[in-house]
Amino acid sequence: MLLLVVTFGFAMMFGLTGAAIDRMLMPLRFGLLERQASGKLAIVEMDAESAAAIARWPWSRSNYASVVDRLRKAGAASIVFDVDFSSPSDTAGDRAFAAALHRARGLVALPTFGQGASSQDRRTIDALPIPMLRADVAMASVSIRPDPDGQVREMTMATMTAGQPRPSLSAYMTARSGVVDQEFPIDMSIDPSTIPRLSFVAVRDGRFDPAAVRGRNILIGATAVEMGDRYGTPQWGVLPGVVVQALAAETLTRGVPSRGSRTLMLLVAATIALAMLSRRSPIGSIVCATLGIGLLVGAVLYAQHVLLVTYPIATAAAMIGLTGILCLTREVTDRFRSQRAMDEATGLPNGRALLDWSRRSDSVILAVAQVGNFDAIRAVLGEAKTSDVIRRVSERLALVGEDNLVFRTTEQQLTLFLPQEQPVNDTLHGLRAIMLQPVEVGGRRVDVAMSFGITTGPSADMERLLANAALAAEQAKSADMFWKRADADVAELERSISMMGELDNALANGEVEVFYQPKYDLAQQRIASVEALVRWRHPERGFIGPDLFIPAAERSNRIAPLTLHVLSQVIRDVAAWRPHHPHVTAAINISAKLLSSASFNAAVEELVGSGNVPASALVFEVTESAAMADGAAAVAALRRYRKLGIAVSMDDYGTGQSTLSYLQQLPLSELKIDRSFVQFAHRNDDDAILVRSTIELAHALGLKVVAEGVEEPGCYAFLESVGCDMIQGYLISRPIPVDALNRLLDGEYRWAA
Repeated sequence: MLLLVVTFGFAMMFGLTGAAIDRMLMPLRFGLLERQASGKLAIVEMDAESAAAIARWPWSRSNYASVVDRLRKAGAASIVFDVDFSSPSDTAGDRAFAAALHRARGLVALPTFGQGASSQDRRTIDALPIPMLRADVAMASVSIRPDPDGQVREMTMATMTAGQPRPSLSAYMTARSGVVDQEFPIDMSIDPSTIPRLSFVAVRDGRFDPAAVRGRNILIGATAVEMGDRYGTPQWGVLPGVVVQALAAETLTRGVPSRGSRTLMLLVAATIALAMLSRRSPIGSIVCATLGIGLLVGAVLYAQHVLLVTYPIATAAAMIGLTGILCLTREVTDRFRSQRAMDEATGLPNGRALLDWSRRSDSVILAVAQVGNFDAIRAVLGEAKTSDVIRRVSERLALVGEDNLVFRTTEQQLTLFLPQEQPVNDTLHGLRAIMLQPVEVGGRRVDVAMSFGITTGPSADMERLLANAALAAEQAKSADMFWKRADADVAELERSISMMGELDNALANGEVEVFYQPKYDLAQQRIASVEALVRWRHPERGFIGPDLFIPAAERSNRIAPLTLHVLSQVIRDVAAWRPHHPHVTAAINISAKLLSSASFNAAVEELVGSGNVPASALVFEVTESAAMADGAAAVAALRRYRKLGIAVSMDDYGTGQSTLSYLQQLPLSELKIDRSFVQFAHRNDDDAILVRSTIELAHALGLKVVAEGVEEPGCYAFLESVGCDMIQGYLISRPIPVDALNRLLDGEYRWAA
């Protein structure tokens, strides 16, 4: 009952939002039972053809006189205008129209409406036909009141103009009575394209079939776009006002629709919700919800289209949906409570209980005990007796476990917390003596082979600790040891293995993206180059940092396809920006493992040779340590790149042990000073000396210098003063995707110091 009260309260608070959702759902409700117009009404439309034929605006009312005469003679049941006649036109035309209205003898209705006095005056002035036209006609209101969102959904039965109640145009045409400002919903299931239409100029000239008019109510109004008078509708988009009026009249042809009670819908929904809550099984609740919603929707559609009563459904549906969520939550909670804390077979606390208990302490010593001969014991004793063995083993472990607690975390493993006040060696030495004794179950003595894995760490990282200890227990078993301390981060190992298994698919699926960090030329004061940096956006794990997957790719020999993927993307991007920014080159990082790879170098030659950019637009960056790892191979590979026309840059200079003579051997074109020396060079004299001397050395060798890690204006000013060629860092830009880079380049980036 409490759940029902909560649901009902939510539904009441949902009221305003529910009304908005009901408006959104209304097109669907109308669309499910779309129907044609009754055929009792036709529109004479002042369309583009008529506007072109008459060729001046406002039209002479002699045109309307001709149309009235033609329609009257053709046998129209009534003629109703949705045209403003509140101002005089040409005298001859007005007289001709008045004469035609007199001849029609009450067959014609002219519009009346309210309009604002001026843009500064909020008063409403009633607009009526000019006196000359009033004598022989009825007057009907053509006021349309859109909702706040600009959509027309309702029409009034009558309004007050000039102190008199006037029927709305639709009420007049269908002879329906109502009170002033009484609104009714327009039936948008009526397809407006099925309402018969005649062109105004065709009627004026007698070019129409009288059968299309005879016995019908005729509505005359503008449909040409240039005449304005258009309104938005939720089902049919923007429609001319005369068509909206026609839809309202078609609605009243079947009767006067009304709005149903939201309270009644809530009571029905509450009944369904109560039935759902009374079912204890989720299947029963789902069946009740499905049948209830089906009956509710069916009843609402029947009431709307047959009984002409429109009931709001969103709040009721939300109430049923929320009840369904509560039922599901209740079921999940019940199951969670029953299964969370205990292992079903042994009655021991399980892994969930372990996680809950571990939160009581900041740091723990975790021990995982693995039953090495579990399968053999189960094969001999069966499931029930094996569970007894596990219980007997847990009783022994509890003697040394903190708070005497032992958890069954897997079928073959028990987990406990060792006391922190004594050395682990001492605890396990005593435990080994206990575990050497056979376990007695059902009159049988069973030898249980045990191995232990031990790990220490914060309880907040319990899952990782448990995985580490479990692996250590398995390793102890394999090595025929009683216990082993965990020395590997299993979570990282698993992530690395899994991640590399997904890298190939990630490359194929476009999950691996290339970002660019600009290099800013201090002399030319513009971006002269960019460094390509790889980013992996995993669909499930989210962003994976390059510091995680690039080393893993190197270890698993997947760095070559990753680098070739980046190179291929860079060539495409350079080709795209080169027509507008031909001076901007792009740098790609090359792993030390790849410098001596013949297959990789052959693939590079093929990519560069088949690309749409010259090799001179590319720069290969190698780290100082990579260049020194295999000197001869590095020199040969780098010379091969230079022969292709690719510039070569030494990255992270200063962190290795390269000598001047070695630098002379390498075919370099650029030297990048590591950020660790650059970042505080404007404040640290030692760093400043190193940076200045490196720049002088590089310039003496004919190399350009790039300073990494520039984040402060002071650092920028220092590097400019010592003649550094280019800078790179967050002061200029973070790594950004290619579309953002293009915007940056197109903006003619200029540094303002």
